[in-house]
Amino acid sequence: MLPLIWIYGGAFQEGATSIYNGTVIVDKAISLGVPAIYVSMNYRVNAFGFLASQEVKDAGVGNLGLRDQRLALYWVQKYICAFGGDPTKVTIWGESAGAVSVGLQLVANNGNSDGLFRAGFMQSGSPLPSGDILEGQKYYDALVYETGCSSACDTLQCLREVPYQALLDAVDQSPSLFSYQSLILAWQPRADGVFLTDDPQKLVQQGFVADVPFVTGDCDDEGTLFSFSTLNVTTDAQFEEYIQTYWFPTAPSATIKEVMQYYSANISQGSPFDTGTLNALTPQFKRFAAFQGDAMFEAPRRLLLHNRSGKQALWTYTSKRFKTLPYLGAAHGSDLSNVFEGQDLAAYLVRFVSNLDPNGGTDLYWPQYTTAEPHMLELLDGSIQQALTEDTYRADAMAFLTKVLLAYPL
Repeated sequence: MLPLIWIYGGAFQEGATSIYNGTVIVDKAISLGVPAIYVSMNYRVNAFGFLASQEVKDAGVGNLGLRDQRLALYWVQKYICAFGGDPTKVTIWGESAGAVSVGLQLVANNGNSDGLFRAGFMQSGSPLPSGDILEGQKYYDALVYETGCSSACDTLQCLREVPYQALLDAVDQSPSLFSYQSLILAWQPRADGVFLTDDPQKLVQQGFVADVPFVTGDCDDEGTLFSFSTLNVTTDAQFEEYIQTYWFPTAPSATIKEVMQYYSANISQGSPFDTGTLNALTPQFKRFAAFQGDAMFEAPRRLLLHNRSGKQALWTYTSKRFKTLPYLGAAHGSDLSNVFEGQDLAAYLVRFVSNLDPNGGTDLYWPQYTTAEPHMLELLDGSIQQALTEDTYRADAMAFLTKVLLAYPL
């Protein structure tokens, strides 16, 4: 049987395997005559998995959550035969932080996959523009203070000895996904010099990517869900201050102003996209949503595709389902139903697991992506469920944003 390994999302803050029903995927595989086996693992999240500081770097214990995932992949190699699985035909798959994790497993150890998987499938996540592990120092220091470890000679060892509940209570004091800074996560994967030897996007540029076929796609309105925490930002000046303070604190003001030009306050250009003047919850809401969706999801996806085009088999998609949801549109996570309710994306996924190609069924033929022919599958509501388009929208804006993110990683 073909092992399909699911990595759950949750912003590297939370999540569990039990949330998702893998039976649906297995049933879909059976209906398509594909002998698949569903596998998932838990991994450490928030500070338990992504503590970052000089102390952590010196101890060589960065990105423990990603290392948990890697260990699970080794476990599958060793034991999946006992469940009838073929260890040479593993596909890794995830959504949100799980998709980011798949992308990071592609670039980990400078792209050396150790034969742990033969393909990847990413929903709403790609290798992120993550900075050095030292960038997490302020969150580490705050955690040390909250746990009463400030006076310890070895603060990392002190944290190890803090009771679980006390440590969790301290972690809960750190900024969360839906706090004011939102996507600027306190606890996230960072370049540690060992597992991730550099900013993941720079690793992509340098060619340190596992040479396996992959699918990567996003929802059309990735940023809307994360823009409700900044509803008090209503003016251009406040938007500029927010981007400068939280996203690019070391960038010159001229760079911030150029970002603002590409992501203007014109609500007809914001997200939810293609909704005109509707869904403008505040004067800056749709602007925030457009910027954040592109910065965290769309631009990293396109960078990965651009750099791997011609080197391995690639497919990309955009999900435009649920576009009529007020303020959210085709929001982050809205494509989960496409797979965990056994819809068409599940069929594409299962065929990809089987043949390293999502095609072969009665669904619309999905051409590979290349920079010369940037084919993109659209998942739609209505009588026409799938269509083909080109992955060229907001090209100038995303190209500039990618340049900024490479210069000033998060």
